[in-house]
This record gives sequence, structure tokens and C-alpha cells, in this order.
Amino acid sequence: MIGFLITIYAGLEHAFEADHLLAVNNLVTNRNRIKDALKDGMFWGVGHTSTIFLVGIIMIGFKISISENIFSYLEAIVGLMLIVLGIIRLFKLLYKKKHAHTYYHSHEHTHSNGVTHTHMHAHTYYHSHPIASFKHAHFDESTNYKTAFGVGLVHGLAGSGSLVILVISQMKTPLEGLLYILIFGIGSIIGMFIAAGLFSIPFTKSILKSQKLQYALIIISSVICIIFGFKIVYTNLF
Repeated sequence: MIGFLITIYAGLEHAFEADHLLAVNNLVTNRNRIKDALKDGMFWGVGHTSTIFLVGIIMIGFKISISENIFSYLEAIVGLMLIVLGIIRLFKLLYKKKHAHTYYHSHEHTHSNGVTHTHMHAHTYYHSHPIASFKHAHFDESTNYKTAFGVGLVHGLAGSGSLVILVISQMKTPLEGLLYILIFGIGSIIGMFIAAGLFSIPFTKSILKSQKLQYALIIISSVICIIFGFKIVYTNLF
């Protein structure tokens, strides 16, 4: 039982690594409700666990070794992913989507000969909103968690190597090793579920009503995400 709890805690702690938190924080800035952000965290954890479990099967079950250099390249891919996530989030916030509203009204006009006509007028006004607040009628982004799942998959690829090597050195049987990875993954799901909920609080309309402050937080988090992404790329490739 103690070993189970320690493994859960190790997975939970793993979820709180900087690159994981930056990515998920970037994702939850798109959410207006804590419930949706919590699902982002859960889907990230499921994606992350799926990958490390798959790598575990390959390395432990089939005894196929994977070069450490490959995992360095995968870490660089994580850095590139953080850069892309930050840029896309800034683009969605700052790019303005132009659209129009047309208003119709009518009025009657009586001529000198007593004949009355009804005239219809239309006025079209063009204005724009940041994409962050522009809602598309044909797509409900609040029910889409594919991005969070995909980000979790990439993170799992990058971090699985050192974990599996540790498991191989500590566990007596392949089944025991795979079970450890699965429990570890459950811990990471719980950890990111908690982290996503906490990060989403400032972006919940019922909590923080200042849109300008929300935008400032989004810009800051996106810029940090991009900078950290460049750091990871540089560290693993140069």
C-alpha cells in the first residue's frame, strides 16, 4: 500500500514539471469554466500515460532499447510544441476577426397626392472582436479536448525514456514494471487535473471580471511558454 501511494505521488509530482505546467496553463487560458479546464488536465494526463505505457511495453515487454539521443530529440520537439502553443495563443488573442451586423428599419412617406409608400432601409456596421471572445456558431470549442490529449502524448514521448530506464533497474518482472508505469500515469493524471483547475481560476469570468487583466495574464503566460520552449530546444540540440 505504501509503495502504491509513493508511486501515485511520484506521478503527481511529475505532472508539476515546468514544461508540463506551461503547456497546460496555455491551454486552459482558452476556457471560461473551471470544469472545462479540469477536463483539459485529465485529457493531458491520459495522453501522457498512454505514451509512457506504450514505450514501457516496447522497452520492457519486448526488450527493445531506444537510444538516449532519440529522447533528446523528443525533448526538443516538446520545446518546439511549447513555442507553437504560445504563438497560436497570442495569435488567437491579438488577431481581430472582422464581421458585420446589418440592421433593418422602415418608415412611411406620404406624397402630396395622398399616396403613402413604405420605405425599407438597411444599415451595415463593421466591427471586430479578439478571437478569444469571438464565438463561432458552428463549432463548440469547449467540448474539444484533442489538443490537450495531443500535448500529453508528446510530453509522454519525451519523458518516458528516463522513467522506463528507472523501472527496468528497479522492478523484478516486466509485469511489475508495467504496473508501476500505469500507477505512475494515474498519479500524473491526478496531478494535472489539480494543476489545470488551479490555473483556470484567473480566467473564469465569475472569478476575474476584468478582461484587460485576463488578456495581460494570457500574454505573459504565452511569452513565458515561448521563451521556455526555445530554452528546451537549445538545451537538447546545441
